[in-house]
Amino acid sequence: MNRGPNTRFADLFALTGWSKGELARMVNRRGAAAGQQQLSTDTSRVRRWMERGEIPRDPVPRILAALFSEQLGRVVTPEDLGFQRERHSGPGARRGAPDSSRPAPGQTAAVLTEFTGMDLMLNRRGLMGASTALAAGAAIANPLYDWMRSPAAPPPPAGSSAAAVRSPSALPALDFYEAGPVGEDEVSALEESVEVFRRWDASRGGGLQRKAVVGQLNEVGGMLTYDHPDYLERRLWGVAANLAVLAGWMSHDVGLEPTAQKYFVMAVHAAREAEDKPRASEALARAARQMVHLGRAGDALDLMRVAEAGAGGGTLPRTRAMLRTVEAWAHASLGHSQATRRTLGEAEDLFAQDTGEPGPSWLQFFDLADLHGMQALTYRTLADHDPTAAPLAQRHALLALELREGGHDRSKLFDHISMASACYLANKPDEAQRYAQLALSATGEMSSHRTWDRLRQMYRLTARYERLPAVSELRSEISRAMPRKARPQII
Repeated sequence: MNRGPNTRFADLFALTGWSKGELARMVNRRGAAAGQQQLSTDTSRVRRWMERGEIPRDPVPRILAALFSEQLGRVVTPEDLGFQRERHSGPGARRGAPDSSRPAPGQTAAVLTEFTGMDLMLNRRGLMGASTALAAGAAIANPLYDWMRSPAAPPPPAGSSAAAVRSPSALPALDFYEAGPVGEDEVSALEESVEVFRRWDASRGGGLQRKAVVGQLNEVGGMLTYDHPDYLERRLWGVAANLAVLAGWMSHDVGLEPTAQKYFVMAVHAAREAEDKPRASEALARAARQMVHLGRAGDALDLMRVAEAGAGGGTLPRTRAMLRTVEAWAHASLGHSQATRRTLGEAEDLFAQDTGEPGPSWLQFFDLADLHGMQALTYRTLADHDPTAAPLAQRHALLALELREGGHDRSKLFDHISMASACYLANKPDEAQRYAQLALSATGEMSSHRTWDRLRQMYRLTARYERLPAVSELRSEISRAMPRKARPQII
């Protein structure tokens, strides 16, 4: 059937520099290496994929995804190539018919294992790189809006197969590990491992443990292709959601932005399978924070619209306060002074309603120190447009620093940067100098590109004071300390 041109495939193909014949030969060679001797791809077949939208049979889409990933240095899935995954109807397939905007659970698990497997493969071969192919906020948010508000999919009926099987098209060449079903003890151990990874990320940044988190998520995705008791499966999906958020946050922390965004979206789908709307909303809030960091605050507001709609009326006030701080940061980036102040006020009111209920593990990191830290960052951002916000940024940064406990080293470093930046904006270079030096001295201990991005923003604010000897020396120190790719231009 002629589906029309496959523009996704054509656009990525153009980036590779290959000819159609070259790609056809590589598909055949990779297939033969994986035991698929029957493949006979040729130039005309590649042309039909591109011009007519024909979808090759398994295992060709997986082979193509692996080849494109290696060539482009970032994870490329069959869906990225325009080859929509077919839902399997074998003994392990789920029953029921969820709406078309929501993937079946088995499909979500397959995407998890496939994407994480390719991510690990690229890192292992030293091919992982950044890309500018970041989706717009509305492109993510709009399809999810109704889906986030809809009831969760019904559980599989009693008597369904006890063990699903992997798709037979899995490629040995991609070196995926075959996981199996697990019990309650194993799920408890996985939940504990998430806490270990989360603490490490908060202390030292995302770079050093990212591959470990991705590997753990790959394992969990494999487990989820098998059936488990309903209560255990929801917990396992919860682990997958937490790991996907961490993988996304760590990827964002080291500058792998499209990869991070895909992990955040996976986390939303996994959280919904766990019937955990607040977790899905928090994952979208992380994606929104990424957008603000990258200068796309409008996209962040699109994502927050869905995050807040999906949180539901039963969501804890502290969770809703966290969502408001992200929305406020996006407004501040756009210079919306009234909206920023109003939204931060709502966040404070919601946080004050906190009853002390422990809440989920991921919410424990949003404490009073983090509330003040986000307020400091938001007011400091607003101060670029409204100078009267600078004193507020200083006040909240000081409160955050007073409240920070051990193990939150990266957040403390960001508080120092917020404080120094606010002081520069408030024409207090002497006071700023102390906090800027504290921030600079801590950056070498972080495996975090975001640290250098924030430091570069602070560096920009020092330009007006560069005639002061201390500031001039600080600027030289920052320039020398930064990784070569992150170094600011001397202005």
